[in-house]
Amino acid sequence: MTNKEKDIVNVDPVSNDDPQKEQRKPHVDSGKPQADTLPEDDLSEEDKQLKDELDLLVLRLTESDRKLHRPALESLRTLIRSSTSSMTSVPKPLKFLRPHYPSLKLCYDQWPQSEDKLFLADVLSVLGMTYAEEGVRDSIKYRLLGTSDEVGSWGHEYVRHLAAEIGEEYAARIAADADAQVADLLALADQITPFFLKHNAEADAVDLLLELEVIDRLVPHVDKNTVARVGLYMISCVPYLPYPEDETVLRAAHAIYRNVGQVPEALVLAMRLDDKQLMQQDFEACTDPVVRKQLAYMLARHSATVATDDDMEQEILANTKLSEHFLALAQELGITDPKTPDDIYKTHLEARNSAMTMDSAKQNLASSLVNAFVNCGFAKDKLMLVDDPQWIYKNKDHAMVSATASLGMLMLWDVQGGLTHIDKYMYSTDDNIKAGGLLAVGLVSANVRDENEPAMALLAEHLTEGSTATRLAAITGLGIAYAGTAKAEVGELLSPLLVDNGEISCHAALALGLIFSGTCDGDLTSQVLQVLMEHPEKSAAAPAKHKLMGLGLALLYLGKQEACEATVETLKAIESPMSRPWQVLVETCAYAGTGNVLKVQAMTRLCSEQLSVPTTTTSAAAEGGAAASKKDAKEKESKDKEAAEAAAADWQGLAVLGMAMVAMGEDVGAEMMLRTYNHLMHYGTPAIRKCVPLAIALQCASNPVVTVLDTLSKFSHDHDIEVAVNAIFAMGMVGAGTNNARLAQMLRQLASYYNKDPSCLFMVRVAQGMVHMGKGTVTVNPYHTNRSLLSRVALGGLLTVLVAMTDAKHTILGKSHWMLYHLASAMYPRMLLVLDEELKPKSVSVRVGQAVDVVGQAGRPKTITGFQTHNTPVLMAYGERAELATEEFVTLTPVVEGFVVVRKNPEYMEEDKE
Repeated sequence: MTNKEKDIVNVDPVSNDDPQKEQRKPHVDSGKPQADTLPEDDLSEEDKQLKDELDLLVLRLTESDRKLHRPALESLRTLIRSSTSSMTSVPKPLKFLRPHYPSLKLCYDQWPQSEDKLFLADVLSVLGMTYAEEGVRDSIKYRLLGTSDEVGSWGHEYVRHLAAEIGEEYAARIAADADAQVADLLALADQITPFFLKHNAEADAVDLLLELEVIDRLVPHVDKNTVARVGLYMISCVPYLPYPEDETVLRAAHAIYRNVGQVPEALVLAMRLDDKQLMQQDFEACTDPVVRKQLAYMLARHSATVATDDDMEQEILANTKLSEHFLALAQELGITDPKTPDDIYKTHLEARNSAMTMDSAKQNLASSLVNAFVNCGFAKDKLMLVDDPQWIYKNKDHAMVSATASLGMLMLWDVQGGLTHIDKYMYSTDDNIKAGGLLAVGLVSANVRDENEPAMALLAEHLTEGSTATRLAAITGLGIAYAGTAKAEVGELLSPLLVDNGEISCHAALALGLIFSGTCDGDLTSQVLQVLMEHPEKSAAAPAKHKLMGLGLALLYLGKQEACEATVETLKAIESPMSRPWQVLVETCAYAGTGNVLKVQAMTRLCSEQLSVPTTTTSAAAEGGAAASKKDAKEKESKDKEAAEAAAADWQGLAVLGMAMVAMGEDVGAEMMLRTYNHLMHYGTPAIRKCVPLAIALQCASNPVVTVLDTLSKFSHDHDIEVAVNAIFAMGMVGAGTNNARLAQMLRQLASYYNKDPSCLFMVRVAQGMVHMGKGTVTVNPYHTNRSLLSRVALGGLLTVLVAMTDAKHTILGKSHWMLYHLASAMYPRMLLVLDEELKPKSVSVRVGQAVDVVGQAGRPKTITGFQTHNTPVLMAYGERAELATEEFVTLTPVVEGFVVVRKNPEYMEEDKE
């Protein structure tokens, strides 16, 4: 190409009829740097020399003498590479070569196939970064046509640009043809990935392979130097990925941790995947006996089990020593002295205008529950565990159940010691006391496994014999004792009860749901659905109880996402007023903790639907010559309509609870939901409004955020008494086990405000007991291990109480107040206890502060802020994180929480104290 032809290529397409216009408008490409259009006079001598040299090299390439091509290309490559090693601004060679880009592309098209042509393709690929128009992927096009040289030799910015174009090209190919060939793109990605990992761009490597949907290709490239940042970034991406991509990423991250020998980190992901086989493999892969014990503590916290022959490991997995360590914590904190309900109420601080209207029986029932919550696990109190306990007989009828069952809460986690105290009540002639004793057996075994199976041995015989109260207590006790174990023998005992009368079958289904949560058990599913199909009229007559049966079915699919679809479709085909509420429960439980935006939107749409209630006419009754008059028929129609309205309203209330269930696993979504609840309170139906406080309670369990407390305080004064009762309960659950002083004061004020309303005052007392649960040492939040794992057992216990509270009048405020004890499944000490290699408690200096998100941050950023230094054992609040304050020891777990085993740091050298 001649100089004249070159000039023609670079002329702007402006009109030739106005010569002045051409002078006014320099050569400018929209959105591109304009440094290359500077007049020659504005360039420094050095820049002029570089520009002339580049012009000459391009001229050589356009000439027909092929011998000049290779030296010119070599020179171009050297100039470009030396300038792109650090790109704080667009390098000058790229600026000066921009006008020549079209002519170089023309050269490429005209040259015959040769090594020089491949060489030129590499140069064009780099120039494409600054010249190519939007939507034109020249960099990737010429890279694939060029040599197989090391991609990183052209600089970091080029590699990042190439990675972006690979993603665009992949998306374009797949959009055009789902079966398109992408092997060339994947091969290029395999070259780029190690470059990113070596140059502290781990996030870019993960993003690239996520776009190409081949995240598993990352596994062999990650080593011990990059695993921390890669793993953290991959896990942080999971909440934003749809199913099943989220699971794929977790499995890839798990494989990475296993590859580099970080088994504890891998086990956390195996538990998050709820893959029992993977947990077993991780446990067996660990050969260090001390680390295996640490793994056992981690599994026990999640209520997961693995097979092991080691007695010590078996003991840890069974949580046998939990009570012992909890009492040691209490001793260390100096809180072993029992508290009475009056200590909690602080009645002398309540501003009171007139005497309370709550009768003594209800007041004593409230005190039984409060005493159970406050002194739970301490094996000491002033009402029940005394020489001559007369407290039970200060309660009437069904209240005796809760009073006796409180023994199980007081002796929580101490199976052997607890059974000694409970035994005498199990043979009482009073059915209510006997029922309380049976329930206490289940409570004392919550989250603890005993090889002798005392709960099954003691409760099995009462499942089919005795009064309804004792049968219900035995069923509930088994549900709590074996929650999350999927124990087949217990399933065989409870399954036949599904076809019993209404209340028994409902609680049997709930207990089975708790025991087999997340198993997707097909046999149990079909049995529960059969009950609904055969007796639809029973469900309409007692919707409060049948919601619990629906929850039992839903718990079988807890966290299993798309696995629930067949069951939901079956429910749609069943004609029953309870079919719709069950659908909502099953669907939201299946997506619990996923943060799935589509499911939250679907539930929001349900809340905005207008309720349509089927109406019936009296003509059939009149024409049939039935004995009933038109008046009787109208009364029946009115009752049917009311029942249908209640059932129709139920699913909208449950949809609100479902929104919290789905959103609670992801911080941004959870914050957005708190705003949505305000809209629902303004515009929702009564059924929706009464469930909003319960949704907030689930989302913020044991996390008393000031704004949430203010919101609930406002709702607790609502004109709708159901909303007020639920808001008061929610305040108790939000502050559960925190001893929050502000919340305690709010509840004392509410006690004065509602001193003439027995239902509200009863709930205020219960809430006060929950706030001081375990004297401020336990949590009911289902998330643990730095809020990365969701305990299905804990969530099942919380949901049982919350679903019961959706109809509090007939459950918690009625005769089923003992259902509050389902919270035992979610209760766990919020402590950090350090153990040495002999598993003996050790006092170690630790820093405890607010957790900081360090994903993608450079260097070694601090993971906590605003910390205080303590000696273990210490209490950990929601959102707090801990780290060792000394380098003398190293932890064997990635998360310093719960039981942490430490060993001496071999590299630690004691400083000379002199």
